[in-house]
Amino acid sequence: MRLPSFSDLIAFDAAARLGTFTRAAEEQNVSQPAISRRVAALEEDLGCRLFDRASKPMALTANGERLFDTLRTGLNRLEVVVDQIRNEGRLRTISISAGSGFTAFWLIPRLAELQSAFPDINVRIVSETYTEKRDGGDLQIRFGDGNWPGSTSIKVLGEEVYPACSPIYLKGRSTPLSVAELKSEHLLQMDVGWQFWYEWRSWFQAIDRPHDGMTRVTNFDSYVLLVSAALAGQGICLCWEGLLDTFLDSGALVRLTEESAASERGYFVTYRTDLPSESPARQIASWLAEASAVL
Repeated sequence: MRLPSFSDLIAFDAAARLGTFTRAAEEQNVSQPAISRRVAALEEDLGCRLFDRASKPMALTANGERLFDTLRTGLNRLEVVVDQIRNEGRLRTISISAGSGFTAFWLIPRLAELQSAFPDINVRIVSETYTEKRDGGDLQIRFGDGNWPGSTSIKVLGEEVYPACSPIYLKGRSTPLSVAELKSEHLLQMDVGWQFWYEWRSWFQAIDRPHDGMTRVTNFDSYVLLVSAALAGQGICLCWEGLLDTFLDSGALVRLTEESAASERGYFVTYRTDLPSESPARQIASWLAEASAVL
C-alpha cells in the first residue's frame, strides 16, 4: 500500500481545519498557490475531490470528511507524543552530591517520594567517598558544623551516635551490653583520620569511658561496606541516629547500649548563597530537611 505524500496531507489538514487555502498558507508559511497545488496533487492521487470549491465558504466533500477525520485522529495523537517528548527534553536536572553512606541509607529510601514531590525535575545522584573532593552538584550533603563559606546550610540530621549490630552477631545474648562488655567485642569503624568523625576511641572518650587498649578492630574506608559487614554479623558498628533507621526498624540491626555520644555537628544540605529563592534546588533542599523526620 502506498500512502499519499505527507506534505500533501499536512496541507490538506491545514485547509480543512482553517476553511481557506489562504489561512492554511499563512499557518504553513508558504504561498496560497503552494497549498492549492498540494491539495490538488492529493486529490489526483486519491482520484476524488476533497473540497467543494463551489460553495462559500469552501466545504469538504464526503470523502474529504472521511479523510480529515482519520487524519486528524492520527495527527492529534502524534502532536501529544511530540509535546511529551519535547517537555521531557526540557525537564530541569538537579544533581545532589552526597557521601556514599548517606546516599545508600538515607537518600535512596526517600528517592521515590522525592521524585513524586518534584515530577518536573530529573534528579541526579552523585555518590562520593570521604576521600573525594566535593566540587560539583546543585546541592551537596555535607557532614560538619554547618559553616561553609559561600554556602547556605540546612540541617538534615543531627549527630547522636551509638553502637549497633546484627542479631546474628549477638547469638542470642541479651541487650543492652555494658560499656565494659562492649570494649571486648569485635568493633568495626571508619578509619578516616578526621577529628570530627567518631571512631571507637573518640566515641568512648565522648561518653567519659576512655578505651585504654583497643581490642579487635576492623577498619573500613567506606561506611557502606562497614554497615554491610555489621549486617552480616561480623561485628559492632557505630550508628548515626536517623541514618540506619530502616535496619533498626526491621530488626536487622539492634541498638546495644543506652549510652550515646552527641555533638552539634550533623548532616547538612547546602547550596550556593546566590541561588534565587524560586530555584528548584532550594525547594528540594527544603524538602530534604523536612523529610528527615519522615520515612
